[in-house]
Amino acid sequence: MAIAAVIFILAGLFFFFVGVVGVLRFPDFYARLHAAGKADSIAAVLVLIGVALYNLQEFNVGNLLVSIKIMLIAVFIYVASPTATHALTKAALVAGVEPWSKRKKKP
Repeated sequence: MAIAAVIFILAGLFFFFVGVVGVLRFPDFYARLHAAGKADSIAAVLVLIGVALYNLQEFNVGNLLVSIKIMLIAVFIYVASPTATHALTKAALVAGVEPWSKRKKKP
């Protein structure tokens, strides 16, 4: 059980790292938000699954309830993060933030 927990946590950390690289490397707000939204959602869920599994090493009712609560937090993050990303993207579009293009003319 501990090995599976470590694998999930390391996979989550990998996706966090990939998301950070995407935020640093992508050219505009929309691409950066896409990288952050996708990578952070899956990374947080993987880390929380790992924490829930690690919590279940000593199986009893209390630990089971804590792990269920952790999984409910993971479900909330998995639903709320893409919704927030969509809302930020729409707000940026309404505010007039232009998407990046190779063909933009330099002033």
